[in-house]
Amino acid sequence: MNTLSRRGFLAASAAAVAVAHVPRLALAQTAAPIRLAATTRTLDIDGRAASVFGLAGPGGQGLVFDPGQRFRVDLTNDLDVGMIIHWHGQIPPNAQDGVPDMPMPLLAPGETRSYDFEARPGTHWMHSHVPVQEMQLLAAPLIVRSAEDIAADRQEVVMFLHDFSFKAPEEVLAEISGGHAGGGHGTHAHHGGAQPMQGLPMGGMGAMPGMDHGAMGGMPKGQMPGMGGMMGMGGQMGGMAMDLNDYDWDAYLANDRTLSDPDVVRVERGGRIRLRVINAAAATVFWIDTGAAGARLVAADGHAVQPLSGNRFGLAMGQRLDLEIDLPNENGAWPILALREGARERTGLILATPGAEVRRVDAVAEAEAPAFDTDLAQEARLIAVDALPERPVDRSQMLMLGGSMQPYVWTINGAVWGQHQPVTARRGERVVLSFHNMSMMGHPMHLHGHVFQVVGLNGRRVAGALRDTVYVPPMSMVDVALDAGEAARWMLHCHHMPHLATGMMTEFAVSASV
Repeated sequence: MNTLSRRGFLAASAAAVAVAHVPRLALAQTAAPIRLAATTRTLDIDGRAASVFGLAGPGGQGLVFDPGQRFRVDLTNDLDVGMIIHWHGQIPPNAQDGVPDMPMPLLAPGETRSYDFEARPGTHWMHSHVPVQEMQLLAAPLIVRSAEDIAADRQEVVMFLHDFSFKAPEEVLAEISGGHAGGGHGTHAHHGGAQPMQGLPMGGMGAMPGMDHGAMGGMPKGQMPGMGGMMGMGGQMGGMAMDLNDYDWDAYLANDRTLSDPDVVRVERGGRIRLRVINAAAATVFWIDTGAAGARLVAADGHAVQPLSGNRFGLAMGQRLDLEIDLPNENGAWPILALREGARERTGLILATPGAEVRRVDAVAEAEAPAFDTDLAQEARLIAVDALPERPVDRSQMLMLGGSMQPYVWTINGAVWGQHQPVTARRGERVVLSFHNMSMMGHPMHLHGHVFQVVGLNGRRVAGALRDTVYVPPMSMVDVALDAGEAARWMLHCHHMPHLATGMMTEFAVSASV
């Protein structure tokens, strides 16, 4: 292995957030809003220049808030296309939630829009709610520190994960869906007839049916035309082949870098690390492998869980994990790797004491990582520290998650966006949503404007984690409980971008209480 020379940090990289030490005292509150700009930037990906989008705050990519600091942000669109940002993990007023035309339109080029609401502590992120823009890396960390974070004697590190293609997102989506992108010629997955798709509230992406992996019939996947080689084989469920990865990306990034030139974070001997991991990928589930540095999982989606020891934890698209790592009292370098499920590709960063030799880590592992949480074993081990208060359930709703690779259409309750029937509730009601996945792909389901608690796994009651994004494996059911919030239309969708782009979205429509 070769010794890796550490490149200087770019001001416009996520590393500016990733390596920040927590100050001992919170910054003084300022009356002026924080300026945030949607911009273009250039990354060096394995020696090749890549033009991507980004969200530039005062310290580089991303925003960090101190305890009690309000979310007062002026967002400016410096791109040449309309865009809008969703504050994933925050609960703003519905008008500031960041979904196109629900109710606010996209920000036009050059436009500035102001946001002002109470920030919720934890590891969160922000991203465009236009799928092709999130695929162009229009996303960044959004960290809100707690008083405990400020007082703790530990170093904070952010690990922001992406999958990346040098191709235009529209081309990637066309390849995944078999080349039939665009609204108006989608075949409904469960009703057999050709039905026109309505434009999505995310920039008008329509239906993209087409490719057949043979997955629904249990046939193994092989060489797929136009898909860049061997598709990720996921394993078997009841004799049927799971579909884990429906695209082979050109690169997998941690803090905008690959393992050919990773982010090297300087740490102290014997120090404690709070590693905030954010899966911002479009379509990749990752395992986080801390190797020789044992870890404790202490938060999921920004909410504390009873500590869970281990050195491998998984997270799906849109999810976040906080890991505490106690480093040995010695000099050394500790790779923290993100392994693509069902495949050999990996990315990551390296924790290294000053002067330690940092060896190169291959971007391809010797063996495939397993599928993520097919039996919900990890989710079953997560127990909320601050559970929802016990109260009677006012309303229960079943949401059937369906779809297939052929045609490439993914549905909620048998419908795509525009043909959907809203999931309804009244403000203040205790609601249980049951996600029943009848497809052979996993779906990370994200609800805007609410925090929910996982309360059931395949029919077994649990006092699980508080979340905003829950992973529902193939042929599985997950129940979540929540208290309905602001009377408004809130998005409820799969956070797999090609699934979202083909219409796997409905709305949680909350009406005023009587």
